[in-house]
Amino acid sequence: MKIVLTTLNAKYIHTSLAIRLLKAYSEHEFKDIHLVEYTIKDPVMNIVSDLFQKRPDVIGFSCYIWNIEETLKLIGILKQVMPEVTIVLGGPEVSYEPLHWMKREAGVDFIVNGDGEETFHHLLQELRDDRKFHFVYGTAYRKGEEIIVNPPRPKSDLNTLPTPHRFPEDIPDLSKRIVYFETSRGCPFNCQFCLSSIEVGVRYYDIERVKSDLLYLIENGAKIIKFLDRTFNINRNYAMEMFQFLIDNHQGCVFQFEITADIMRPEVLDFLSNNAPPGIFRFEIGVQSTNDETNELVKRRQNFKKLSRTVMKIKESRNIDQHLDLIAGLPMEDYTTFRKTFNDVFVMEPEELQLGFLKMLRGTGLRAQAAKYEYTYMEHAPYEILSSHMMTFSDIIRLKRLEDVLEKYWNSHRMDHTAKYLIRHVFDSPFDFFQEFGDYWEERGWQKIGHQLEDLFTRLQSFLIDRGTPSMDIITGLMKLDYFLGHKYKPRKIWWDFVLDKSDWSSYLRDIAANPGQISAQLAEAGLSERELQKYTVLEVLPFSLEAVLESISGLRADVGSEEEEAGDANDGAVPSPESLIQGVTESSLEESVQTTSSTVAVAESSSVREGRTLLIVMYQQNESQRAQYYTLPL
Repeated sequence: MKIVLTTLNAKYIHTSLAIRLLKAYSEHEFKDIHLVEYTIKDPVMNIVSDLFQKRPDVIGFSCYIWNIEETLKLIGILKQVMPEVTIVLGGPEVSYEPLHWMKREAGVDFIVNGDGEETFHHLLQELRDDRKFHFVYGTAYRKGEEIIVNPPRPKSDLNTLPTPHRFPEDIPDLSKRIVYFETSRGCPFNCQFCLSSIEVGVRYYDIERVKSDLLYLIENGAKIIKFLDRTFNINRNYAMEMFQFLIDNHQGCVFQFEITADIMRPEVLDFLSNNAPPGIFRFEIGVQSTNDETNELVKRRQNFKKLSRTVMKIKESRNIDQHLDLIAGLPMEDYTTFRKTFNDVFVMEPEELQLGFLKMLRGTGLRAQAAKYEYTYMEHAPYEILSSHMMTFSDIIRLKRLEDVLEKYWNSHRMDHTAKYLIRHVFDSPFDFFQEFGDYWEERGWQKIGHQLEDLFTRLQSFLIDRGTPSMDIITGLMKLDYFLGHKYKPRKIWWDFVLDKSDWSSYLRDIAANPGQISAQLAEAGLSERELQKYTVLEVLPFSLEAVLESISGLRADVGSEEEEAGDANDGAVPSPESLIQGVTESSLEESVQTTSSTVAVAESSSVREGRTLLIVMYQQNESQRAQYYTLPL
């Protein structure tokens, strides 16, 4: 019996843990099991053709909200060209309403519910032997015209499941794709919008086994490992031991976790602040809403004050990137209260803020209460809401516009300095900036056409000019800085009119070549000639003190309770002419632009900003990181 286990991943770089778990459990008895992965963007007929040529007896699909519709299309065609093949579905999207899916698609022969390893193995045995499917607990199947849903199977003892991480054929791709990993199953919380709330309790794998598998993956080249645990830090001792192990053995691999921030203990935060190497940990934190009434209705226990303290403590350490999630459309959350939720969270300025929209997932408590809150939602996956008792469809589409520019201008990190300045000094709130710009973006019809990098800058500039934004010289200067820092190599074109006189440009470059040590020791050691500097360097004169502006947007926001003292004044050294000896040069880089100072000074018309000009010096390809380095010279 030839078995193909497959799924449609959202992206090529993703991998499926589910199909590997099934193969690992059954391959000792069923030798002819093959793993095949596609993506939801692959043409349907290409997938059908590939599966047809493999000539399987059984095809198992792992199903999620992002792939169920494409999977059903595949099954309909497969059953026409391979009517004899047995189709088995499993995964969270089909586990909770198997009757619905078998009625919807006649080509589905079996559905495996819940933990799939033991159930799928038992099903394969019955397909091979006596075909007594009524004994296979945890499945739904067809008996003539009737659909039978068997009782559920008891949960698996995770430590009886063989490892899914040791297939030799996976090794060549470990460095190119994201490895998904679980140390536990289940969730201790009961959030009514989430499928994880359905399983009560948390089960763990033996920690020594987990360490062994992780070490195997790291030593064989894994670069990104994403943990699927719903709350990685729920067991403090387990989490601490794992953090220490990963710190000791990371070898440059990056690890992503979902954590619950308001239960993070102070000693864990201190440990991470003092010991986590920068860049190897990434935390995903679900905030969803800061509306207490909303959280109570969806049975979500959350102490936002403690959550904020955790996020800011982690941010102060500068070791760990944080991805915070919001959900628009929860009960008792209208447009106005969601604006507050957004601003409550954005004041912490996380590295990423994802704005999602409530999905009425099959099996969740909130879907069962949809009528109570007057929800309308998409009939098919992803079941996103269209309106509620508190939020109209007009509100939803306005927030969609906000989400679009949030992704382009904050989460992409293409304009870190510019966005931070606009949010802190120009607009009433972060929400107002993203919403107003999102509305403007749609009014211009830009959502219908593509864009290149420079388009993002020119479109922002048009928006700001059209609304009469003050201090455009400062904003434009920051946009130039961000544009330069967004390149690994010296850019071939710029989106603004270059105004620096050619003779002045040459004079500045000669001074830099003659006095490289006053720019940086590294530059002096490199010993670049003037000609070589031309190859790697861009210059721009800004009509304000860049250091004073950067000081005003550096560090943590004062209004989220940073305990750090304000530190450091901008260097006020002056250089009277391009021919003079370079003095007072301040070195910086993109990753060093966030300091542990606190400032909310309105700098738009500050005298310290308006005094003098700044020569911006940006250099490329100067170190292994391939990140642009910038320096400032007061003029």
